Amino acid sequence: MALRLAVDIGGTFTDFVGLDEATGQIILEKALTTPRNFADGVTHTIRRSGVDPSAIHQFVHGTTVVINALTERRGARVALLTTSGFRDVLEIQRANRTDMYNLFYEKPKPFVPRRHRYEIKERVNHRGEVLVPLDEDEVVAAVESCRRDKVEAIGVCYLHAYANHAHERRTRELIESLWPEIAVTLSHEITQEWREYERSNTTVMNAYVQPATILYLSTLDRGLTSMGLTGPKYAMQSNGGMTTFAQAERVPIHLVESGPVGGVIGAQVIAEATGETSMISFDMGGTTAKVSLIDRGQAKVNTEYHLEKTSTWAGYPLKIPVVDIVEVGAGGGSIAWIDPGGALHVGPRSAGADPGPACYDLGGGEPTVTDANLLTGRLSADYFLGGQMNLNRAAAEAAVHRIAKPFGLSVTAAALGILRLANANMQAALERVSIERGHDPRDFTLVATGGAGGLHGPTLARELKMSKVIVPRAPGQFSAWGMLMTNLRHDFIRTRVTPCDEGALPEIRDVFGELEGVANAQFEAEGFPLQRTSISRYLDLRYRGQEHTVRTPVGPDELRADRIDGVIVQFHELHELAYSFRQDDPVEIVNFHVVGWGQVDKPEFRPLSDDGREETDARKGDREVVFEEFGSVMSRVYERSGLPTGARIDGPAVVEEPACTTIVYPDQRLDVDPYGNLVIAEVRR
Repeated sequence: MALRLAVDIGGTFTDFVGLDEATGQIILEKALTTPRNFADGVTHTIRRSGVDPSAIHQFVHGTTVVINALTERRGARVALLTTSGFRDVLEIQRANRTDMYNLFYEKPKPFVPRRHRYEIKERVNHRGEVLVPLDEDEVVAAVESCRRDKVEAIGVCYLHAYANHAHERRTRELIESLWPEIAVTLSHEITQEWREYERSNTTVMNAYVQPATILYLSTLDRGLTSMGLTGPKYAMQSNGGMTTFAQAERVPIHLVESGPVGGVIGAQVIAEATGETSMISFDMGGTTAKVSLIDRGQAKVNTEYHLEKTSTWAGYPLKIPVVDIVEVGAGGGSIAWIDPGGALHVGPRSAGADPGPACYDLGGGEPTVTDANLLTGRLSADYFLGGQMNLNRAAAEAAVHRIAKPFGLSVTAAALGILRLANANMQAALERVSIERGHDPRDFTLVATGGAGGLHGPTLARELKMSKVIVPRAPGQFSAWGMLMTNLRHDFIRTRVTPCDEGALPEIRDVFGELEGVANAQFEAEGFPLQRTSISRYLDLRYRGQEHTVRTPVGPDELRADRIDGVIVQFHELHELAYSFRQDDPVEIVNFHVVGWGQVDKPEFRPLSDDGREETDARKGDREVVFEEFGSVMSRVYERSGLPTGARIDGPAVVEEPACTTIVYPDQRLDVDPYGNLVIAEVRR
């Protein structure tokens, strides 16, 4: 038996997907996350699955360690070494305020206090020319001060290190000679793009999470090896690719959206197989809901990610490639609460895995979305996690009663109110990735995944008039499944502002050639065969005088001729799509972007056989389900594994499987496509 394995740690559950390459069998497992030691949850799911660790020859891991350390402020004590005169960049930030008329607005507090930010005499200009040599004595003094203050990690970010990083490299040599055990992050190893605030913040955040990530991945590596898992181990990155554990320990900030990205990659595979090239990926788990738009079969990757950004809060910028995901605090464990003014809210605080929703009967007593789904008949008390966990309806009623009583509502009505509000929060996220970016959601299919995706996806699709909903196989472990469909990926971006015209072609070819050499060197360092790699090229272009850029692909044949007209024409089209206009102004290059792909063997996504099953074999019975505008309706209940391909079910209905439940409204119809996906669409009457 040859196995490929992926494990994704979520806020509430840890998901396991194994693939037997010989038979194509998919092995699924799901267990509560272990917040006190996430590595225990990983090894626990492997043991529960019963697979032989020595048969696993590829392991892919999505982890929340980085995002948790950032959001919970549980990272290392960090110091920053920066160019003289730029100590306060993290305080000054950007002049544009997200909440212009808020008189009480406060800027995000830097992750490094001012006393731990050290100015070093050195200066390089934007062309990489040295204006002021590095003052090594100041570096030594700063390191000695850091040691006295018991700093745990050091970030180094000099002003124009993206153009010439000699001073940063020398600074590392000095630090290692004085204090070899300290974790050091150099800005040019994270990003070679300009913008000093974003680069400084990204450097600091990488240093902030590095010690915890090194400890976690090294502990997990040893634990897996002791179990007999000796195959290559990869970590899922935020850019939609994976990397080795060693590389992840060096630049852990690339794991900030490690888990959710797997679901987006899986949705791309579904899009390619079904021919539905315009999709919105919707992943609702126990803690959050994540949405991402897939246009023409591709998810957008940008380098303008902001941690904790809201409509009234600037958040913290990260200058790294991240799949464009909008995340809201709306999951099965999201807690319903009433504010001092008497208004009902759902989330962002979550009951998580410990103690969990009230109905888990593990000590939690606050009302959650899961409790509301149980009380409205959407969930079965006896079939949660395939019957591994019995839900306590009485505990759920007692918790939701705390919401119902102040409003004078029945428990059922209060539960519906909780669901409506949770859906409104998630609908706003769907609108952010579609309507607010110039896309009509009616032109898109919703791919609903996560443990709660099938419960809420059909509702959201109805509200936004989306064409259909697809609930793929194993939706509760879909992000982990998506990780098995992923290649190695490394991004190399360099800022060099230059005109985009025929005269710049020699320079364009030289920069791309240099970045491609760096990409190949990275793969060689990882021991990955170059014959299985490929390169994608992009230019970040803008009209001269503009501030923002549009990422424009550069095809393999574009630079072989002595003209660059094709790239410029494509830029005009993409600019008009993004901003609704184009200009005749000269075009200039800001960033060169090379993506190195390492092609790994992936499971084949192929149609299923119905094995002679009949729809009636899947019928489990009936139960009352409360729908918003339809009231309480007796609905047929089916076991998903018993449904054959080609089956058609008219709503109202409930389709259950161990890690997910899918509802079908009375005015909807469900079809099982050749791949085993549940396809839900509104019935036109």
